[in-house]
Amino acid sequence: MRRRILIVEDDRTLRQALTFNLEREGYEVRSAVDGQQALDWARNDQFDLMLLDVMLPGMSGIEVLRVLRTDGIGTPVIVLSAKGDEIDRVVGLKVGADDYVAKPFSRPELLARIEAVLRRDRRATAEVPDTEERIEVGSLTINRARREASFGGEPLQLTLKEFDLLTHLAAHPGRIFTRDQLLARIWGLDYEGDDRTVDVHVSWLRGKLRDRDGHNYFRTVRGVGYAFSPRPEVATAS
Repeated sequence: MRRRILIVEDDRTLRQALTFNLEREGYEVRSAVDGQQALDWARNDQFDLMLLDVMLPGMSGIEVLRVLRTDGIGTPVIVLSAKGDEIDRVVGLKVGADDYVAKPFSRPELLARIEAVLRRDRRATAEVPDTEERIEVGSLTINRARREASFGGEPLQLTLKEFDLLTHLAAHPGRIFTRDQLLARIWGLDYEGDDRTVDVHVSWLRGKLRDRDGHNYFRTVRGVGYAFSPRPEVATAS
């Protein structure tokens, strides 16, 4: 079965070029010209990946992505934008993008990024168990099958990558993982970003859990990486 891609791009010339090149590679392609049309497509159809432009008429691409993730739509998203500043990349990743490609980009680069994200998504899907699987560490509860996390019974609002990172670390409390190990496990061996991505996501998770009870659940091992660090009484009890 052909993989299905939704292109969200208001520039007609670029949209047509992307459609032509992706269909030539064997993908089934649909397109939207603005944020609302993209949301309608995503809510009513199934796609393997979305190419999402940031600068859209009406609703920005970042806002589209925010709504998708709030609605629980986990379609992998590659953000496309002429904005190349680090702050734009960080915002896109924080909201839930799987990758970020700055315009102008080459055809081989974009195709490689698409293939990399689709491979990561296939691996992640294969690893989700068919039966309910839970991780409980003190007040933290993670339901892998449902991709839900809560703290003290209250839901945690996490992006896709935050959930994957928290699940991996919490499943091995106390174990130190290098940034490279976490990049390979969560973002894939072929991820072309740098290890600051790990630092940023750990910082977001640290803040979200610390806000609940004041404890720092992520131990930084200088020059190495991170370990999930539950409260001492939890570690002792286990």
